[in-house]
Amino acid sequence: MSETNNLFWNEDKKKEEFVIPDDIVDVSYAIRCKCLPLEHMDALSQSLFQALPWLEDEPLAGIHPINGAESGNGWERSTDPDELIYLSRRQKMILRLPKERLEDAEELVGSTIEVAGYPVEIGKSSTRQLSDLPTTFCRGILIDKEMDENQFLQWAYDELKKLDIPVRKMMAGKERVVTLQSGEKRVTRSLMVAEMEKAESVRLQQHGLGPGRKLGCGIFLPQKDIKAVNSDD
Repeated sequence: MSETNNLFWNEDKKKEEFVIPDDIVDVSYAIRCKCLPLEHMDALSQSLFQALPWLEDEPLAGIHPINGAESGNGWERSTDPDELIYLSRRQKMILRLPKERLEDAEELVGSTIEVAGYPVEIGKSSTRQLSDLPTTFCRGILIDKEMDENQFLQWAYDELKKLDIPVRKMMAGKERVVTLQSGEKRVTRSLMVAEMEKAESVRLQQHGLGPGRKLGCGIFLPQKDIKAVNSDD
């Protein structure tokens, strides 16, 4: 090849690798707690609001449910809200937080909060980035009790569109009833969203769907195996 022709020879550039943003992360706390009621999220959120007063009004913050041995690692749940779930020593309490709140969230370390009458000792914390896996799953999205499955899927489709996430594969799961401390009952439905681009997956985890993030609702988790998601049904 002549020197002149070399001037018109362009090598293909490698595609830039996607870098997961760190503006929202999961903060994982070691905890010591023997057991909690199955329906503990309302009590947990209220206790955390007392410990971290800013948490209640932080729009992108979320509190993950604590799943124990009796809940099948989160896939199978009893219908009795007073049933106790027993926690292992490896159990974590996880908050999804903007990175500018990480220093504030360290105030929890070394404290003890009470959740529905049960003491929860909070140990050291660690942070982890969100995932860019193409499949995510949410155990419970708060919905109107009159909403059927087709209406829910249409609502989810519209909400994902607002996040600039095109729906390629999406599957609704079971309805569940969440009982608040006041006795009020709220309806949730699970949702899987699959075949997303990396940036779309992260965006969905950052923003979630629907209200109730402090009750553990609308929070999406990455899934390596779609069979695990299907086991929810």
